[in-house]
Amino acid sequence: MTIPSFGRRRTDEVVVPAPQPAPQLPPRAVEEAPVRTATPFTGPIADLRNLCLMRIDPASVAALPPDRLAAEVDRLVAEVATEKRVQLNGREQRQLATELVRDMLGLGPLDPLLEDDSIADILVNGPDRVFIERGGRMVMSQTRFRDAAHVANICQRIASSVGRRIDESSPMCDARLADGSRVNIVFPPLALDGPYLSIRKFSKKKIDFARLVETGSCSAQMGRVLEIAGRARLNIIISGGTGSGKTTLMNAISRMIDPAERIVTIEDAAELQLQQPHVVRMETRPPSLEGRGEVTQRDLVRNALRMRPDRVIVGEVRAGEAFDMLQAMNTGHDGSMSTVHANTTRDAISRIENMVQMGNMGLPARAIRSQIVGAVDLIIQVERQRDGKRRITQVTDVCGMEGDVVTLNDVFRFEVDGEGQDGQVLGSWRASRSRPSFFQRLTYFQLERAWTNAIEEAVP
Repeated sequence: MTIPSFGRRRTDEVVVPAPQPAPQLPPRAVEEAPVRTATPFTGPIADLRNLCLMRIDPASVAALPPDRLAAEVDRLVAEVATEKRVQLNGREQRQLATELVRDMLGLGPLDPLLEDDSIADILVNGPDRVFIERGGRMVMSQTRFRDAAHVANICQRIASSVGRRIDESSPMCDARLADGSRVNIVFPPLALDGPYLSIRKFSKKKIDFARLVETGSCSAQMGRVLEIAGRARLNIIISGGTGSGKTTLMNAISRMIDPAERIVTIEDAAELQLQQPHVVRMETRPPSLEGRGEVTQRDLVRNALRMRPDRVIVGEVRAGEAFDMLQAMNTGHDGSMSTVHANTTRDAISRIENMVQMGNMGLPARAIRSQIVGAVDLIIQVERQRDGKRRITQVTDVCGMEGDVVTLNDVFRFEVDGEGQDGQVLGSWRASRSRPSFFQRLTYFQLERAWTNAIEEAVP
């Protein structure tokens, strides 16, 4: 049985203009990534694609299940090719039908990249320049879009799916995909070479410390120490650069949270994947076209304190909400966590101090540092190193203050010993036997013996 909307062209349907051939690029100086994807059709086949689009009714597409739609589109491609006497082999027919279905139901050329679990980041710098990160290495993909309008259509579909908008009047947008992957979009006129799209993929595998030890991100003893930190409800700041693995580590630590606890998460674009049953997820809202209705992270942190949370988890602090986060940690919400961008654990202290001052609190520097010392128990530094691997390089105890200086003690530190023949960084984690400032809390949770044993195993 045929679907009427897949027959001959209806008079009330919109004609989609034929895409222009993609411009030829000069030889690339970067490695090509062998990704399973298709190059956009040009010439008669591109015209055939347009004819097929003109015979498809969007309302009928929405009513069909994906497998039925794929079969109908394949039949339509064969029918139109015969009618217009366009020579298609079986591979080209299947490829064209697949492209049409992906454009209608998915994210077009991005679908094969999103399905590839080995890819961590997808960076679209225009219709003809798509880069991917695989195994810590950035390479250029063979994926191509038809033109800048094709990229713009995909971007607008992503933004609208989470209730946000992206166009020339609002040219920047943070969003997320259905699987939790984080998305950033920049539109012209800010983007000079067509829309820019950055996707940080969310791993489908559940990340725990066993997995981090397996991939070389931390040692087995460090993994046990961080599990203990999660169970003992220590207030933790995770510090690191962009793409260093801060959110992944936070997800791993969060697995140690008691299922009976009420957790409130606050993010710009929701990407934390907590396994506990009692999780309240909140997300910021950008201002409207009239400049009204904005809800910032600081607004959400303040509101979270009225929601009877056991823990408050802020995806990333970058401004005045740092003060409210410290207040939450200092007022009985033990076990709270957040991330900051910094190069070392010492730099993380300075960053938090600067962010509190950005909130125009009018507090002296010493008072702010006292707040930090009273609130934060542990700072964890993560880094993506030159071999592409993400490693925990410091686990630092915030001990106290000597005069106006915050005193820190590295519980663990990664020391580089050299480089292997395969380019991998060689090194080891060195542990300190010093008693941590939060030892009483470990004793309260009866975890002091487990902590000591893990440290003793790590000390040579």
